[in-house]
Amino acid sequence: MSSPSLGQRLRYRFDSFMARGGSSIFISLMLFFLVLFVSISLIRLAIYFFMGAGQNQYTDADTMGEQMYIVWLGMTDPGNMNHDLLSHSWFKVPAMLAGMSGVVILSMLIAFITTALDQKLTQLRKGHSKVIESDHTLILGWNGRVTEILRELVIANESEDNPCVVILSEREKEYMDDQLSLLMPDTQNTRVVTRSGAVSSVVNLDIASLSTCKSVVVLAYCDDAASEAVKVASDIRVIKTILAVGAGKEEGAELNIVAELFTERSRTIAEDISSDVTTVDAQEILAKILVQTSRSVGLSVVYGEALSFDGCEMYFHNDDWGGLVFGELQFHFPDGVPLGLRTKKGDLLINPPPDRIMASSDDILILAEDDSTIEFQAEPVARPRDIELAGGRVEMRIERELLIGWNPKLPTILREYADYVLEGSTFDVMIDSPPDDIRSTLERLDAELDKIEIRLVDASPLSSESLTSVEPWTYDNILILSRGIDNPDPETTDSETIVVLLLLRQLFDAELTRNGNETIRTKLITEVMDSNNQELIARAGVNDFIISNRFVSMMLAQVSEEQDIKRVYDDLFSEDGSEIYLKPASLYFTEFPAEVSFADMMGIAQKREEVCIGVKITAKETHMDENFGVKLIPEKNTRYRLEPNDCLIVVAEDET
Repeated sequence: MSSPSLGQRLRYRFDSFMARGGSSIFISLMLFFLVLFVSISLIRLAIYFFMGAGQNQYTDADTMGEQMYIVWLGMTDPGNMNHDLLSHSWFKVPAMLAGMSGVVILSMLIAFITTALDQKLTQLRKGHSKVIESDHTLILGWNGRVTEILRELVIANESEDNPCVVILSEREKEYMDDQLSLLMPDTQNTRVVTRSGAVSSVVNLDIASLSTCKSVVVLAYCDDAASEAVKVASDIRVIKTILAVGAGKEEGAELNIVAELFTERSRTIAEDISSDVTTVDAQEILAKILVQTSRSVGLSVVYGEALSFDGCEMYFHNDDWGGLVFGELQFHFPDGVPLGLRTKKGDLLINPPPDRIMASSDDILILAEDDSTIEFQAEPVARPRDIELAGGRVEMRIERELLIGWNPKLPTILREYADYVLEGSTFDVMIDSPPDDIRSTLERLDAELDKIEIRLVDASPLSSESLTSVEPWTYDNILILSRGIDNPDPETTDSETIVVLLLLRQLFDAELTRNGNETIRTKLITEVMDSNNQELIARAGVNDFIISNRFVSMMLAQVSEEQDIKRVYDDLFSEDGSEIYLKPASLYFTEFPAEVSFADMMGIAQKREEVCIGVKITAKETHMDENFGVKLIPEKNTRYRLEPNDCLIVVAEDET
């Protein structure tokens, strides 16, 4: 090959120089301006020396510097050509050249500035600039839980000074900003910063200031209704992101990492990566909450407060306990009720024995309005009366349950029910034209779970005739699941749920009329996908409901603030540990109406080795504006007039 010519080499160097971007263009424009200025100045100076100074009568410019200044004025503002209005015609030539050159260069400069600003704004809209924040929560990924998590963090940050949440996802920054402005228009004192980029890239994590954040929430790449293959792919990407976070954070630094994973194998791998990682299984949590809610009407309201930063929250707190036993300690807080403790070794005890002596190194787990309101006092703030305990127990009986719909949580729900109900209980599952894989899954579960009988009802729950055929009023509980077979959007799913609820309410009303308004014992429990449909569901005759995305989002937000809270949830949601129940007042008191204080309720619950954390007034359970009759941790001297069907909200070993 022949060697490149000088022109080709110069052209190549010019192209390389211009490819550097805005700075090269600006330098080129300035050089072009200077070359033209010098060239036109030389022309004018030549005319000046040839014609003589007297020919430039209007400007009276008699020096070389003044002649060059006239050229400068003409190039920077063509209107200055009038300086040569009375000059000799030859002086008008460089004046016109200067004016035309100025117009061209000024146009090029304006175009350059406009383009540079547009490019800069485009770059900012892409969300690739470095975040300069510290002690912020970093959310990696984007799914339907983002706004709910953000809502919880905003509430948690109300007492903080200049809090910040940074969201890094592969979504475009404009899309994220639009969604947040639509769904979360008011973030109070919390600033929300969005950045776009691959969440498993160490470079992008550095842009999001990973090294200075206080916690990381890694979201799944799909929802609960996705296929198994999609969930496995999501778990792989989440694990890759966790590895990137581990590589991006400072060596030896502790960082609370919360990740949403679908399979047990993926959760084990993720937690083996680092002790900083806490994993959450959304399906298992929701399944357990649904089952527990069906056992105690009103429990979803309790969980809605206890798992949220809005209302009561669970905190770990340490103080000088002065050798008190756990039972006495409960009456030494103006706000809040201790419901467990964490030992120096890290052991977690929910609902420990009332006579358990508190060590100075023990942290209590307390349900309180806010961490700023937790105050241990040496003297009790209230004393319970010594009231005779009724001594009864809830009698367990064989149950009939109807489950309507199918989603991936159903197998876990059936397994959870098998741990609670008596042997011989039956579970009818109503599904419209179930495919073969669902039929085989139910057959396998029926063979696996010896204590219960599982029967498939092939019928449409959206048909009044189909619902009538199973006589829904004869069941103990009816659990309506959000449909997940076709992966519909939350609005469609909740609309179908509302239709089923309305149909059931019509059937119940008709049955009450036929039987002379006898009480129907059947409880309706349902799952809601979109929290915006909460009020519609509450008015559709349902006894209890859970909002799927909100519950899981609340857990992710709480665990991001305190890692050990996940262990508390594992205990509360497990049939083997202590759980939260709503138990009728008739189990505790012998005379009604019972005029008692909340301290009295706490004291009498201790006689059953339980921790009372609230009360439910059944007469108000349909009043949404009164929190469905549920009141957690009221002031201990607050007095109530209890009827037998009112409930104490307690932490206990079992539901009896």
